[in-house]
Amino acid sequence: MIPNETVLAVPRRGRAAFSCHLLESPVGKLTMLADDSALVAVLWETEEYSRDQFGPSVEADDHLVLRDARQQLEEYFAGKRRSFDLPLHSRGTEFQRRVWSGLRDIPFGELWSYGKLARHIGQGGAARAVGAANGRNPIPIIIPCHRVIGSDGTLTGFGGGLDVKARLIELERGKPAGPWA
Repeated sequence: MIPNETVLAVPRRGRAAFSCHLLESPVGKLTMLADDSALVAVLWETEEYSRDQFGPSVEADDHLVLRDARQQLEEYFAGKRRSFDLPLHSRGTEFQRRVWSGLRDIPFGELWSYGKLARHIGQGGAARAVGAANGRNPIPIIIPCHRVIGSDGTLTGFGGGLDVKARLIELERGKPAGPWA
């Protein structure tokens, strides 16, 4: 088991298994999903919420985890937060969860290649598999998949779009990233 993470049980049918909150952010609308005790997803505005993937949800502005996630993301976008301290439940294979845990080791403002991340988690020859797992990260920004780039230094795929990835990198490097609204 990866520290600060647990594997989710399958929710019972007919009951809202997740709470959700829509956050208007400088990089677009983000839908945050949480179970009773942890954040399980941050979805980009361009992603469609899938009941098949997450089950039913209800809007909950007063959910403690969602309230903390909202506050910490707002601090991050304001340049006042460099890391996140939230309980997380990542749904994925053991390999994916190892990659996502490795992403959390990339220091604020640094960029790693997929190969470096693969070596970091002890899978030196698995850069492509690491890239695929990185692309399935259910909690972007908080699990900083935007800090991974191609071996030649180019920005590569990102669920929020390459323009958003570039803006997040610029934010972390203390550079103005243009209007954040």
